[in-house]
Amino acid sequence: MAPEQFPTPSVPEIAFLGRSNVGKSSLLNALVGEKAAKVSSTPGRTRAINFFLLPDQSQRPKLVFADLPGYGYAKISKSISAEWPKFIEPYLLERETLRLCVCLVDSNVPPQQRDGQLIEWLRHAGRELVVVATKIDRLSGNVRTKNLAALRKGLEIEDILPVSAKTGAGIGELWKRIEEQGPGTRD
Repeated sequence: MAPEQFPTPSVPEIAFLGRSNVGKSSLLNALVGEKAAKVSSTPGRTRAINFFLLPDQSQRPKLVFADLPGYGYAKISKSISAEWPKFIEPYLLERETLRLCVCLVDSNVPPQQRDGQLIEWLRHAGRELVVVATKIDRLSGNVRTKNLAALRKGLEIEDILPVSAKTGAGIGELWKRIEEQGPGTRD
């Protein structure tokens, strides 16, 4: 995929980023209420940016969700992962309709260096972002509190939104954050 292959920018775009197997496809499906994104049992299947157009009630384009390839999965060949920056960086740096980057982290996994690097890179690039802790349905109350605190500290971020694609917990709050970005062009 090359930047020339991206759809023509027209409506606000929300990018979903995270390690392979973090639950991006499941979360996208929970947000749109259908099986738009393919959920694979093999991590690292997404190898291009997948764009999902979400229409408003009148079927006019309202938002675009951009599902970016996962990172950090060891079984992906180095030749494929070496190609990713050629289209991911231009998208994240130059896409004028990109309003929000949704950075997914697994609430069951301690803070990961690659996640911290992504958050820092997006901050440096001046991108709006929200960090979402996925799979919270797998944790009891005390463990959830402990894991979220560890993620906040390890990723050096105050606000982490816990969600579960399975139970729907946090989906409404995530929609609220997405809708706060609204239409218009990025300054």
